[in-house]
Amino acid sequence: MDLILKGIVTGFILSIMVGPVFFVLLETSIRKGIKAAIAFDIGVLVNDAAYIAVAFLFYNQVEQLSVGQDNSILRLIGGTLFVGYGVYNYFKKVEGIRIETDGAKAESMRGYFLLALKGFLLNLANPMVVFYWFSVMTLGAKDAAEGGTSSSMFVFIASILITFFSIDLLKIVGAKSLRPLVTKRLLKILNRFIGIIFVVFGVVLITQGILGFMK
Repeated sequence: MDLILKGIVTGFILSIMVGPVFFVLLETSIRKGIKAAIAFDIGVLVNDAAYIAVAFLFYNQVEQLSVGQDNSILRLIGGTLFVGYGVYNYFKKVEGIRIETDGAKAESMRGYFLLALKGFLLNLANPMVVFYWFSVMTLGAKDAAEGGTSSSMFVFIASILITFFSIDLLKIVGAKSLRPLVTKRLLKILNRFIGIIFVVFGVVLITQGILGFMK
């Protein structure tokens, strides 16, 4: 129970951290609706699970990677991808909001898959994700060991992911409620804002990568 409570608290803290993917999640909910945003968020969640598996299976390697020169390479690659996506989003053509109706699907299954893939790839492009999951696992390792069972860490991580996803659902529903207020001009501003966020975040990663090589 103690691990579950700590997992819930950790998941809540992680969920309120604002990053580039957060803004894309809200944009997807506003533009395409709840189901589309959930599909996007599932992609992010799957990538998180993959990063957790890597951090768990290659604990020592990730620890070395977090302080080594390879860290700088990952920051440069991730930063470049973020800048590229930011520039694309800034100049992307503004489309109207999709209205979900009972008689028609707002997205095809292929559309949902592509949104999930988009969430997966955007999260994958951020090298900091694996490092904060590594930090989270380090935080829970001691308590999990004291639990005395091999499933203790699984319970801790599962509690985090469930909390994380549940709060994302609240964000998605909240963002959709703003749809009646959204105009085409506002969507254009939102596109440019998200583009700038990604470019800034990418430049920070690139700068950190360059400084890492100079040490």
